Amino acid sequence: MRTTLTIDDDVAARIEERRRTNGQSLKQVVNQLLREGLRSSERQPEARRYRTKTHKLRLRSGFDAARLNQLVDELETEERVAREVVLRR
Repeated sequence: MRTTLTIDDDVAARIEERRRTNGQSLKQVVNQLLREGLRSSERQPEARRYRTKTHKLRLRSGFDAARLNQLVDELETEERVAREVVLRR
């Protein structure tokens, strides 16, 4: 099949470099690159399963795991109050 293509300058330079390096004709290099591109686009990369490591939560004695949310709420409230005090100054 004959066709006319407009090839960007940077791509043409790389094709020419490959043509000179391999001692091939322009037609051979372009066909080889097109085949490689088509093959790579047909293959879908296999999705890797995301895994996360689990760790046992070992709290020190005296910590109640059920009250951690309450602690976070209290800390956020303290932070909010501190910001308001700074803004008022």
